[in-house]
Amino acid sequence: MPPVSSPARLPSAPPSASIPEGTRDVLPPEWEQREALRVRLSGLFGSWGYRGVEVPALEYADARHPQDARAFKLIDSGGQVLALRSEFTTAIGRMVRSRFVAGPFPLRLHYSGRLWLRALTSELGRLREFGQTGVELIGIEGARADAELLHLAAAALKTVGVSAELEVGFPGFVDAVLEDAALHGPAREALHGAVDRKSGADIDLLSSQHGLSGEVTRTLHALTDLYGGPEVLDAASKMAQGTRARAAVAHLQEVSALYDGTLLYDLGASRRYDYYTGLTFRAYAAGLNQPVLGGGRYTLDGGLPGAGFAVGLERLLRAAAPQLPPQPEVVLALDAAGAEAARDAGLCAELAWTDDLDGLRRYSAERGIRRWARDSELFDAEVQS
Repeated sequence: MPPVSSPARLPSAPPSASIPEGTRDVLPPEWEQREALRVRLSGLFGSWGYRGVEVPALEYADARHPQDARAFKLIDSGGQVLALRSEFTTAIGRMVRSRFVAGPFPLRLHYSGRLWLRALTSELGRLREFGQTGVELIGIEGARADAELLHLAAAALKTVGVSAELEVGFPGFVDAVLEDAALHGPAREALHGAVDRKSGADIDLLSSQHGLSGEVTRTLHALTDLYGGPEVLDAASKMAQGTRARAAVAHLQEVSALYDGTLLYDLGASRRYDYYTGLTFRAYAAGLNQPVLGGGRYTLDGGLPGAGFAVGLERLLRAAAPQLPPQPEVVLALDAAGAEAARDAGLCAELAWTDDLDGLRRYSAERGIRRWARDSELFDAEVQS
């Protein structure tokens, strides 16, 4: 009989490399705080008529998917190429087309879950795994539907105690102005990026390369300055020449009239996911250079209109942490009656697992537990004998 070889041993990873780059462990109390935010938002969405749904974390890979180039992909046992869910709107759209063929519309849905991306990006805080919750309003379009989502987004931020400004855009406006200026092909594509970056130097360079007139160049520079309050809509109205551009401004003016709060406008924003077909919006909180919330209007395959927004839970926690209520006090219960009494009083009670009082005191000191419970009484852990 040949000698039995020892099983191969894989080299152990150092602690610093025990999880993949772009992922993180979530420990208490962060998990509790994040879950509290998610529950609050879920309750709010439900009170507005948005019903909860869940979609699979595994999807069929599709080159048409807006995040296809950045998605994690794998092969199943049948040879089919799958992808980990990388954003929710496409997944919700797939579900609506297959599960809600006949509506009834409008369809209001809300979701929550994890997303994964293969590439690290500063836009997502260098995370490749992160949580989102959000809503989709499907089957209707128009200013009233867009205003509903803006109101709900503002209510969501208020519910979790985050002060943030809603910034509204309309990527199609930039494209319409470029079209009115008779710009097409590579020039138009390149200028989209320059306007979105608000790079005057790139606009001048591209204008020179493509032989654009001084008037067109001035229009392109004016697009980069279309940021601010209601005065932006007045400036955009004067700039709009063609049917598409005028319709975009008229829609934003109607939404503004229906929304009873303050909005900022960025009509020079021209780069968002390709599926956005109308109004887009984001919310920025003080101290964060990334939006805590974002969304917009899109059209599903087959022409069904939709709109929605997503809230980044990791970012939201950073913005909301100062306003979150303190966690309930934790006590150590020496018996079941003490645990029940403590919980009835709104406290968190851990049940003692031993009669070794010295061991329980050491554990209480390490956990920061100051009081014990027995029967219906609470008392200082240090004086128990």
